[in-house]
Amino acid sequence: MLIGAAPPPPLPPVGYVEMADMALSAQQVLAVAITRATPLKAESAVGVAPGKVRFFIEAHVDALIGGKGPAPADIRYLVDLPASMAKAKLKGMAVLLLGNPTGTPGEFSLIGPHAQIARTPENETRIRAILTASLASDAPPQITGIGHAFHVAGTLPGEGETQIFVRTADGRPISLSILRRPGEKPHWAVALSELVDASAAPPQPESFLWYRLACGLPPKLPDSALEGVGDEDAAQARQDYQVVIDGLGPCKRAG
Repeated sequence: MLIGAAPPPPLPPVGYVEMADMALSAQQVLAVAITRATPLKAESAVGVAPGKVRFFIEAHVDALIGGKGPAPADIRYLVDLPASMAKAKLKGMAVLLLGNPTGTPGEFSLIGPHAQIARTPENETRIRAILTASLASDAPPQITGIGHAFHVAGTLPGEGETQIFVRTADGRPISLSILRRPGEKPHWAVALSELVDASAAPPQPESFLWYRLACGLPPKLPDSALEGVGDEDAAQARQDYQVVIDGLGPCKRAG
């Protein structure tokens, strides 16, 4: 520990999307307490971004939050942190780590540049929820594209329904339904089947289903999804697909 070291500034926040990306890629998610942090000299830290310092960290593992175990009692890893933390007191800091064992006992490799996360109740609750949702038997699958889409006009002007069938990595169906009624805002719903309950609600923001849709659907309805569909119906299907994309909002990842 450095004499007179200042308390460390808070770690940069990590958003839901990036946290989900890392949780799905990491072999292990660990809760650890830093026992020693050694900043490396520039010649020993190749590829460090400007404004960052690479640390060699030693830490005690408090818990295996998720992934394949067992986890060792103590680990060592490298992490790049803001240069403002070079002289800060990191010993005792509680963090969450997302990464992989290297094969060398006690060595751990972070999954990405933001894979050391402050261990707050909010972050731990969020990452546990992501892991639980992703491992459920009915977890929404990864989206690979759009299959077929069609629109059926209603009997009244402005009335109609669009159905869109989504392709997934494991072949399980996802379908979207956009319903329009005169004088009302379009209503859309999603189902993990080829049948949509039109009364269903869109997914909650920052839920695992929201993540799969917001980060997996293409920004525009591809022409290939509308083969054999008339021009008017195709134009309406594209508008209705945009209702879904706007309703989901952006899939924000750190730059």
